[in-house]
Amino acid sequence: GNASHGSYGAVGNGSGKRGRMNLTVTKASESDIPVIFEQAKSLIDAYEDRNAIDYDKVLAWVKRKIEIKLSEYQCALWNGEKCAFWRICDDGELDDLYVLPGFRNQGIGSEILRKIIEETEKTLWLYVFSRNVRAIAFYERHGFSCNRIVGPTRLIMERKG
Repeated sequence: GNASHGSYGAVGNGSGKRGRMNLTVTKASESDIPVIFEQAKSLIDAYEDRNAIDYDKVLAWVKRKIEIKLSEYQCALWNGEKCAFWRICDDGELDDLYVLPGFRNQGIGSEILRKIIEETEKTLWLYVFSRNVRAIAFYERHGFSCNRIVGPTRLIMERKG
């Protein structure tokens, strides 16, 4: 077997429409780069102030980051289908937790986040767009709180280890 595969197999919180979670975790691969990039781009398009940034430069930076850090990205599969990606940095930053559109609101992100919290002693932190109220509420439900505001469009949330 592949040592990088792990199964979460835990029961969801009851609100999950998929019943028993059957999540398998593996490493992201090169073919996942455009998928991860598309998730990042959709958040920038929805929540960033396009007038305040060099849009093309920001997108190029995001794509390059994903390419460079690809080996650090995890991929969750639900019944063999890729459903989510995330990366945890050495300093405890939760970077790019994306549940893909067809899999949202079914407890998958919660299951992944619970497992991350369980497996780390560190304080976890992340950037979130201040207008992304759904993401903010999601992280608050998992014990994160707003730590500080970073510029006009983003804030940092953290959860003590």
